Amino acid sequence: MKLAVDFPSVISREGPAAVQRLAREIEEIGFDQLDFFDHVVMGYPIEGRRGLQYPPQMPILEALVTLGFCAGVTSRIGLGTEVLVLPQRQPVLVAKQISTLDTLSGGRMRLGVGVGWQESEYDALGEAFSDRGRRMDEAIRLLRACWTEARVEFSGEHYQVAAMGMEPKPPQGGALPIWIGGHSPAALRRVGQFGDGWLAALVGNKERVRSEMETVRMHAAAYGRDANALQFQTMLAPPPRQNDDGSGKNFYADPDRVARRAAEIAELGFGWVSLNATNIFQSGARTVNAMVDALAGLHDRVRAEVG
Repeated sequence: MKLAVDFPSVISREGPAAVQRLAREIEEIGFDQLDFFDHVVMGYPIEGRRGLQYPPQMPILEALVTLGFCAGVTSRIGLGTEVLVLPQRQPVLVAKQISTLDTLSGGRMRLGVGVGWQESEYDALGEAFSDRGRRMDEAIRLLRACWTEARVEFSGEHYQVAAMGMEPKPPQGGALPIWIGGHSPAALRRVGQFGDGWLAALVGNKERVRSEMETVRMHAAAYGRDANALQFQTMLAPPPRQNDDGSGKNFYADPDRVARRAAEIAELGFGWVSLNATNIFQSGARTVNAMVDALAGLHDRVRAEVG
């Protein structure tokens, strides 16, 4: 099983050197992937604003800038987003940013994308929320065009590019993996149609998840893709939510519980799991030193359980 870490932006409170040190240590411990959470702004609760999930004061480093900051001090670990809210960003610029990151990291990038849920964030960034799914489909195709075509020509409903070049191409070219998050019918179709992998949210109902995995494979086959080539990842525990009762904050303090959970997820057919380091911070690892110790212990315990 492949092990990823969702990087804890909160560790930036110890300074920029702490961010780079933690990235290096995660690589040295032996994790396979270092992922970064994406939100640009978080909404305060005001009248008419519903569905808020995280505190507005939650510290969140900008994902792509932080990826570049950490790429320069690592050499082997995979790098990516989990997930980048693609439709609230300009896709040609994202294509350039990811291509640059792949170039400067030596071909280590994996782009995880989703449509997001926070309408107020779309508003703050000047992007439409209501058609984000349709723009997502189009943006993924545009990314691939920018990464593969010497002369980029793209004519869509929402995005148009006429006779443009984008260099350098990413070392991985069109094979640069795009993983897609979400559980809606449209998201599952999108994974099958466009994705190299599925980034599932926290796995609860086993039968539902098995059905969703089969739905993804069915869509892949319908679009003439190799359903068996798709990969699957989920979190062992979610990031902290605004209205949590605190019951999940001690999950990562019990390595045996974490390992059992990883084994359950492996049995479902997931080849990847991610450890949410912000949750690890909440469980008591409040410094870089404590975080490194906790991650090392969890890594070894999970490897012993699932390989």
